[in-house]
Formats: sequence, C-alpha cells, structure tokens
Amino acid sequence: MTGLRIAVLAGGRSPEREVSIRSGHRIAAALAERAYEAVILDPAEVPLVEALAEGTFDACYLALHGKEGEDGTVQRVLQLVGMPFTGTPPFACEIAFDKALAKDALLAAGVRTPSWATIEAPALRDLAAGAALARAIERVGLPCVVKPSRSGSAMGMSFVERESDLPVAVMGALSFSDAAIVEAKVEGVEVAAGIIGAEAEALPLVEIVSKSGVYDYAARYTAGAAEYYVPARVSVEVAEACSVQAMRAFEGMGLRDVTRVDLMVDADGNPWVLEVNVSPGMTETSLLPMAAQAAGYSLPDLCDVIVGSALARAGRRPPR
Repeated sequence: MTGLRIAVLAGGRSPEREVSIRSGHRIAAALAERAYEAVILDPAEVPLVEALAEGTFDACYLALHGKEGEDGTVQRVLQLVGMPFTGTPPFACEIAFDKALAKDALLAAGVRTPSWATIEAPALRDLAAGAALARAIERVGLPCVVKPSRSGSAMGMSFVERESDLPVAVMGALSFSDAAIVEAKVEGVEVAAGIIGAEAEALPLVEIVSKSGVYDYAARYTAGAAEYYVPARVSVEVAEACSVQAMRAFEGMGLRDVTRVDLMVDADGNPWVLEVNVSPGMTETSLLPMAAQAAGYSLPDLCDVIVGSALARAGRRPPR
C-alpha cells in the first residue's frame, strides 16, 4: 500500500441510490488494483464529516448520483472541511444539475441545444399559469420531451405526441422536481461524449440503441436492454462536431475531471447537446467506462486518471 486512502462516496438518499452503490463498489475495486486504499462511505449510513476526519483520507472519489451528490451540496461540504474531491466544483455542479439553468448556460456558451420551455410548480400553483402549457408547445413544437429539471437517470422523463397529453407529462415530471423542462424532440442518433482528466481528454463517442426505442432508466441499467457501439457509427466529421460541442459545454460550464455529455445527431448530421452529467455512472452498463475502454483505458486506469486529478490539485502524488 502507498498510504494514500481514498473515500469513495456512494449510496446517499436520492432515487439513484442503488446505481450509485453499484458504481461505488466498482470504483473501489478498480482503485485497489492501482494500489490505493479505497473505502466506501455511504452518507446515508454514516455521519460524513466525522467519518472523513476519523479515516484520515487523502481525497474523496464522488460516486454519488442525483440530488446532494451532483447538485453542489456534498461538494460544498467537502470544500468547507478542506477535503480534495473528484469532479466539478460546487457552483458549476449546481448549474449542471438543474436542467433549466444548464440550458441557459449551454446557450450562453454557444452550444447547440434543442429549444425548450421551463414550467415551474410554483407558477402553476401560485400564479395560475396552467394556460402557459399551450405556449410551451408553441415554442418547442411536437413531438416533445418532458423531464424533471433536477433529476437524473431519465427518471420522470416522458415523450409527448399530442398537446392534450402535456399536462399529465408535466405533472409526472413535477413529482421528481419543482420544475419541468419541455424540450423539442430531436430525432436521430443518440450518442454520449466522455471527457476525463486534468487535461480534458475527449473519449470516443458511444452510440446508444435502446431495444425499446427509449433510453429510459430500465434501458440504462438492465443488461441487454440496449446496444452500444464504440466508436459511434457516424462519420469522422460528425464525430468531430459532437466532440467540439461537448468540449464547448465542458469548458463553458466550468466542469472538471470527469463529465458525460449526452447528444442527439439529427438527420443532417448536426449534434444537439441534451444535457451534461458531472458524476457519470460506472456500472457494468454505464457509458463512460465503455468509452474509456475504446480509448485504451481499463476501469482501474480510468479511475486512476480521475482521482489523480483531485490529488494533483492538492499537491499529492498518485501511486505509480
């Protein structure tokens, strides 16, 4: 052992708890192969600050998904106690996790993203803004996608073909968050662009083909429910355009260490950024490890690059 102890934060209290635990166990095992002493800490089961202090950890690997793990909450706690951590800093996490804010940030960064409208629960409740739903359809058109503003793993997402179905879809999304995003649906090829490391290396694109036709929670985390092609079956020019848009989102939003950018490529070969993820899954069916493998990184290599970025910021040398 090198003496470098890494706390892998996994679990938590979000609806994505089980996925986070699966990611965390794979990360801990991968780090152990690179001579780190990796210990899983579940903030839902242990008092986090006390556990970090007692464990004399050198850094935290954030494998938490969803609320409190990706929205800047845990990042602010770790920043406060002076614990180095992997991934994006708190403010940028807060922006990236809230799809309404993220869409504004993408637009400001010059990233191509589908048109959208934001429907907030307080507006429906306190401002009697139900009539605004029709305006949302006027803005984005049909078919459209409705999803919670603050949720991950496609939870609460639905597709709307008819205007009459929009209220039910919005209410479904609002059961996961206090705001819903109504977004123009882009038909085409779905791809994911991974970016890793202190030097922001773009990984090969992963193409996703869900057997059900929808890349929802079940398709993401059920073995065999989707097919993946790495690198994606797109032209060199389209792949480069996707990477440019992904990197523009990464840099413009102030992201760091590890990110997955989800895109759709339309029939004309134009990439559209749907959203960004600052704590991508690391399960057996997750996209980032697939992309890394295509670039020549094993899972231990990938985790070493990510945690190494956090250690370098703290002036600590990863084991070699």
